Amino acid sequence: MSSPTDGPSGPIVAAAGGAVWRRADDGALEVVVVHRPRYDDWSLPKGKLDAGEHGITAAVREIAEETGLEVVVGRRGVRTRYPVAEGIKRVDYWVMQALGGSFEANHEVDELRWLSLAAAAELCSHEPDRVVLADLARDDVPLMPSVLLVRHGRAGNRSDWDGPDDLRPLDQRGRAQAQRLAEVLPAFRPVEIFSATRTRCEQTVAPLAERLGLPVIPLAALGEEEFADDPEAGMAAVERLLTPRTEPGVAVVCSQGGAIPSALELLGVKAEGRRDQPPSAKGSCWVLGGRPGALSADYYRDLDPDPDAPLS
Repeated sequence: MSSPTDGPSGPIVAAAGGAVWRRADDGALEVVVVHRPRYDDWSLPKGKLDAGEHGITAAVREIAEETGLEVVVGRRGVRTRYPVAEGIKRVDYWVMQALGGSFEANHEVDELRWLSLAAAAELCSHEPDRVVLADLARDDVPLMPSVLLVRHGRAGNRSDWDGPDDLRPLDQRGRAQAQRLAEVLPAFRPVEIFSATRTRCEQTVAPLAERLGLPVIPLAALGEEEFADDPEAGMAAVERLLTPRTEPGVAVVCSQGGAIPSALELLGVKAEGRRDQPPSAKGSCWVLGGRPGALSADYYRDLDPDPDAPLS
């Protein structure tokens, strides 16, 4: 996520929002802009994080509250920062596709308009919103992902486990990571869930599968040893799942630390600011869309609550 390297400083007021889009009848992109009577301004929908929230869930909640729209989360947008009375307002944005819902005027928003990107940029009252709209207009990467590549949660030390390593289960932290995945990843609208044939991988996506009522489908080719033995088979599985869908939704794939970085390298993903392989921490998630050469790849080190969210 991009953010200015220089700018105002002070206490962070964490917020999140969305560049909510749909296709007009002629196929052109339209985006939501809202009028806030409190400020008498036109802006993109956003709002402050509640205690214990991740930015993704906060953005989806705020959009529902302000606009009444049902959305599915896409690629990560930009981060804007600007001074407010309480300190520095930091707003993380995501690209989001509108799926349905209807707007009703409320105390936060009294008017909503669907506009072309150019008309929205002209109407918006604040420059940071125009930065978000410029990012939405990018045509070098897809708006929406097709694969969430998850590394299993923490599973203790191999040396402390007496049984076969394939059966090593998640530890307490790993189970908590699995629950966080189940809370946040539904915003991307998973429609299929796959797992390498390891107990810790299956357990990592089990809470998500239970919440969504989906089966966990074995995908042996994405296991660590299996990928090392036959990377072509593993990459064929990844590339098949990367194929854009006709309807919004993603495939979730849980794999291991020896397979994920190698697959990302073969897709052309670079580790920002690093010379080694792309990172893949336990409980992390890569959000992927597109194809090599036009690939969107967002890395979420974890899906824990935003550290700048209120404590209570």
